[in-house]
Amino acid sequence: MCRVETTIMTGWEFTLREPEDHNFEPVNLPHDWVINAPINRKMKQAEAQGFRDRWGIGWYRNNLVIQEKKVGYVYQLQFDGVYENSTVWINGHEAGGQKYGYSRFTLDITNYIHEGDNLILVKVDNTAFPADRWYSGAGIYRTVKLLELRENHLHPDNIVVKSTVSGDTGLVTIETGTTSLVQARVTNDRLTVSGESDNGTLSLEIPQVKLWSPDQPNLYEVELKLMESGEVADIYKLRIGVRTIDMVAGKGMFVNGQLIKIKGFCIHQDAGCVGIAATPEIWKDRLMLFKSIGCNAVRIAHHIPASELLDLCDELGLLVYEEPFDKWTGGAYRRYFETEWKRDLACMVRRDRNHPSIFICGVGNEVENQGQASMLEILRMLKDHLLTLDDTRPITYAMNPHFKYEDNVDLAKVEDIQQFVDTVSDTEIYDQDERVERIRRIGEIVDVISCNYQEQWYPAIHKAIPDKLILGTETYQFFRGAPDQMQNFSDDVPWIDVEKHDYVIGGMLWTGIDYLGESMGYPAKGWAGSLIYTNNERKPLSYLYESYWSDKPMVYLAVMDYSLQDEGVKEHWDAPRYASHWSFPQFNKTVIPYMIATNCEEVTLELNGKRFFFKQPSEYPNRMITGYLPYLRGTITVRGFIDKQEVCQYTLRTAEAATRLRFDAESLRLQAAEGYQKLFTVRAFDKEGTAAFRESAKVTFQVTGPAEVIAVDNGDLCSSEPYDQHWMHMYHGCVSTVLRFKGDPGRVVLSAYAEGMHAGELVIVVA
Repeated sequence: MCRVETTIMTGWEFTLREPEDHNFEPVNLPHDWVINAPINRKMKQAEAQGFRDRWGIGWYRNNLVIQEKKVGYVYQLQFDGVYENSTVWINGHEAGGQKYGYSRFTLDITNYIHEGDNLILVKVDNTAFPADRWYSGAGIYRTVKLLELRENHLHPDNIVVKSTVSGDTGLVTIETGTTSLVQARVTNDRLTVSGESDNGTLSLEIPQVKLWSPDQPNLYEVELKLMESGEVADIYKLRIGVRTIDMVAGKGMFVNGQLIKIKGFCIHQDAGCVGIAATPEIWKDRLMLFKSIGCNAVRIAHHIPASELLDLCDELGLLVYEEPFDKWTGGAYRRYFETEWKRDLACMVRRDRNHPSIFICGVGNEVENQGQASMLEILRMLKDHLLTLDDTRPITYAMNPHFKYEDNVDLAKVEDIQQFVDTVSDTEIYDQDERVERIRRIGEIVDVISCNYQEQWYPAIHKAIPDKLILGTETYQFFRGAPDQMQNFSDDVPWIDVEKHDYVIGGMLWTGIDYLGESMGYPAKGWAGSLIYTNNERKPLSYLYESYWSDKPMVYLAVMDYSLQDEGVKEHWDAPRYASHWSFPQFNKTVIPYMIATNCEEVTLELNGKRFFFKQPSEYPNRMITGYLPYLRGTITVRGFIDKQEVCQYTLRTAEAATRLRFDAESLRLQAAEGYQKLFTVRAFDKEGTAAFRESAKVTFQVTGPAEVIAVDNGDLCSSEPYDQHWMHMYHGCVSTVLRFKGDPGRVVLSAYAEGMHAGELVIVVA
């Protein structure tokens, strides 16, 4: 028998008390003990952590049954992520642990286990300060595996796959990490290529190679067999993509020879109502939603991601900006930087370097002393070490727009490091030339100049460093700064700068989807300055970006509505309060501003059959049509035309009182193993089938069959309603629930009830 990998996601128990008290309760992994913790407004870093009481020491235990302990085998326990400061005991023996909560770690437990029952005990200490400046949650929140291996086995972290392309042939070079005989086979749906080597390196040619790209994410499976005395000692499989990426100064980024712009979203790792305990299925739905908008890249900020997330990006065709940590000697990572940076950086790179989706590696974000000699020394150190691990990708660092003169501040003693960075002080540099000089110093070290919120300085930066490309690693969604005022509230959408300049390879919005923590003040529990709500509901500005990023014909209409609640967005990250509805019971012929987003050549608009005229999209600086309409109950229809032919339309109607609930589908079929999670949304409609945007009724969910409700979410980060109930009020006419499937085939019926409305029902057939 060769390698056996067994996931250990069930059978766990958890307590926040001492383990000797025996007050454990059953839990499944992934698990986040903070997401349903009480609100604590007085807690240290309350805003950063979404006001949820994160402080505590948690204990997990599980009974690991070993049917047969084989001679000549090693047994490893692998955790893809435990937040944080974990210690693991096996049968009372300390086996190891991990400080940084985003790094994978693997423990050799061979000497601690025996046949029969074995007790796994995990301590998770979430009391260290400072915490992350975003919601970090706590617990065993990623995959846990038991690995059963022969003593002579392949080490995945030592396997390096590189590829080049010549004509229509792909050359794959594999460093196996061993001088034992290794047989390799590369396959896809139409061919198999084989080879072997006993010198640590083997090369394979793939004829008529199918290249990996965001539009065509073709993958190959690589199977490696470690041979010993003519027998197979180990088998390891991984997926690869063959592609080339070239950064050409002044011209842009080329994937497989084709010019591409990075149309990106920054993302954190929580998923709203489930916190950091988000399964791959939850993230797959999110990533597919990103793709539908035209997004082709994500920046996973600012930590090592779950390995399954990278697998999804490989599959779906999303380029990845990966970085191991946020700040260095300041911020949360200052607790570990001096002793752990090399280990954590290596953990990320060695685990992830074979993913075709990763196109660039960052080594830090918005550190406090950017451009100063002390910062440049660390930057060189990080880059040099990363190059010893992976020399195939450009290396960068993401710059804050704030630059300061040298001072004597002890950064380790600054409690709120982001406030320190963002606060204008006596040491702030205002002169553009001096700012650009500090950017130039950084640009001499990195391969790509990565700028957060610096579109207003792109021409000056390019003039100073013409041989380096620029990437907007964080951008505002709507407003743009001016050279002398970085938060100028100009409505020159930052994406236009990407289109305008060949030397700018793309932009990555902060952020694609709302996240918990980094609140601007109670009652907001998180960051709402994004294009999508936490329950996957798109906001109006997402359609403007779809009009920029997608080739599929589309047109969209929204109207200004400042009667909506203040969602607590940090000002310059906000956008005008557009909403996609035509229901204003408080108005009578009031003139209302509107916006139209489209990628069509021409657009028409009719209100109750009467046409209103305006300039066409290309005549607006941001290609966003704006105008005014009198409020008259009825119907607004916009139509998009290409080559004088209607190709799409969008309609808003005045809604009457809501009379029924309806899910987005009436039925569906799923392949759902135990632990599979999925979010479902129910909406309110009037008797004519018009969406009731203003409906805020309390909705109760009920489920029958092999599934359970584990959370509810309406996208409103200002709501005080708990996530772990079966009910929640609607927000903007909808509310969502997350089901966890039990792994049994059968019929699941999800029902939604609200007073005075017909119930909604969704039938799910689980195969």
